[in-house]
Amino acid sequence: MRNRVVCNPYGVEANQTLNEQLCFALYSAARVASNAYREELTALGLTYTQYVTLLALWERDGVTVSALGERLRLDSGTLSPLIRRLEGAGLLERRRDQADERLVTVHVTDAGRALRPRVDAARSRVYEGFNLPVEDAIALRDLANRFCAAHT
Repeated sequence: MRNRVVCNPYGVEANQTLNEQLCFALYSAARVASNAYREELTALGLTYTQYVTLLALWERDGVTVSALGERLRLDSGTLSPLIRRLEGAGLLERRRDQADERLVTVHVTDAGRALRPRVDAARSRVYEGFNLPVEDAIALRDLANRFCAAHT
């Protein structure tokens, strides 16, 4: 039998307090992380979603729009305006694939690459602010990734 997430470890009869709710812990952790990034990213003219888009493209540049959406777990209704804004800021550019003009690939511009050291420094400051031992941060990240993988 496959292991599954138990929403109420105390049984269906028990009343869980707010802090015992898995969903509230995940929601709260996401808000804490988002708020920690907000100030740093605002200073760079980025939103969190724009930041992760750049991270994905710094890892692998020149991917199709659909592959980028899958990587970021974003639908096209969210991704298209996001790419347009980053393109308008001069950080990305879209190109038609020369072999198959139906495909559009997304590329980081020189300005987008030049932003990376500032983004890396901002991320380091955010991580320091989390005040977690490295082992705990890695364990938390790995658990969150496993949770997401199990639900996609």
